[in-house]
Amino acid sequence: DVIGEDLGLTETDRFAFAWIVDFPIYEKDSETGEIDFEHNPFSMPQGGMKALEGDPLDVLGYQYDLACNGYEIVSGAIRNHIPEIMFKAFEIAGYGEDEVRKRFGGMVNAFQYGAPPHGGCAAGIDRIVMLLAEEQNIREVILFPMNQRAEDLMMDAPSAPTNEQLRELRLRVLPPEE
Repeated sequence: DVIGEDLGLTETDRFAFAWIVDFPIYEKDSETGEIDFEHNPFSMPQGGMKALEGDPLDVLGYQYDLACNGYEIVSGAIRNHIPEIMFKAFEIAGYGEDEVRKRFGGMVNAFQYGAPPHGGCAAGIDRIVMLLAEEQNIREVILFPMNQRAEDLMMDAPSAPTNEQLRELRLRVLPPEE
């Protein structure tokens, strides 16, 4: 936004929308050189299994964002709903089939019964309200804002757990180190 303002390219009296598509599924870690997921590991790769047989860094996902005036207000994807493609996609990022089944077994099992292609998106209502209210900071429009320590100072939350809750979860609270 600052560069656009400096160059006189922004129009503050209107909403400008842009769809952002063709996200890469993978990226190479600059320190380790290993391939990992760039964004959403559950997105369907464009080209399906065939796309996963080439260079991983060329694989694009069916992912999409909608931006308004430079702010992401909607994000979504078509889900990878075919177990064989999901296993291959995770294998490229270094996860074996056993680990995928262990971590995401419920989803994999459901997909083995033939889930249809599906997807969705989620709107960032707070960002939309920020734009409508002409605010520059999202914290000005969030109903119950939290500080940097994830505390809601108006509601005094989170509250300390009761001893019963701690016992139920088999947790204990240690005193702060001095």
